[in-house]
Amino acid sequence: MAETSIEWTDATWNPVAGCTVLTAGCTNCYAMRMAARLDAMGQKKYKGLTRRSGGRAVWTGKIRLDEKSLTAPHSWSKPRKVFVNSMSDLFHPDVPADFIAKVWFSMKETPRHTYQILTKRPERMAEVLSKPPFEILPNVWLGTSIEDGRVLSRLDDIRRVPAAVRFVSLEPLIGSVAAGDLSGIHWAIVGGESGPRAREMKPEWVDEIESMCRRSGTAFFFKQWGGKNKKAAGRMLNGQTYDEMPQVQNSY
Repeated sequence: MAETSIEWTDATWNPVAGCTVLTAGCTNCYAMRMAARLDAMGQKKYKGLTRRSGGRAVWTGKIRLDEKSLTAPHSWSKPRKVFVNSMSDLFHPDVPADFIAKVWFSMKETPRHTYQILTKRPERMAEVLSKPPFEILPNVWLGTSIEDGRVLSRLDDIRRVPAAVRFVSLEPLIGSVAAGDLSGIHWAIVGGESGPRAREMKPEWVDEIESMCRRSGTAFFFKQWGGKNKKAAGRMLNGQTYDEMPQVQNSY
């Protein structure tokens, strides 16, 4: 477990490391840069997960399962919001369903924590979680990442996922998603891309999503404007911050 400065969570937990570039939202993925840095620091978990291409780190497609980390949440006494697999995608096709089940069991055994899982592969999430031994856990929130209108089909896929809370991360937002429908989605996170190669997020795209959230009753969380200096750009939208969270009842 690692404490994190990510605005919508408290900590990260990575029972899987490594991924594969899938769509445009992956192009400047922070996790690729971080994995390369950790590899250079000698952390075996991240060895060989990235390669250099075009002057930057890119996923090789290799996936590494970390069995030893599965019991880590049991040692965290303080209740936390936990972002699961910030350095991977739990529903990558090379992560076996039986390993996902082990992650599920660990989350079930620690109901004091709230787990937040994001995937760019919600179609596999829906397929895997619709079968035994998986069950809806009240402390597990399931979401998908959407960067622009070209991947709006992920909304339909995430709606098929059996979950106590369904959410969407619209970050990096690199295009309008106004054609989408947020019905059945409990929470929307919006953020611009950050880093040296950050792509622009237009204010009207954010306003569109905020309006969509009001129509569907979806909690709206504005994370950041992003850019090369995300701290300077801040996270104010129309003169205020938006830190809305889905309405859930904790089981501890």
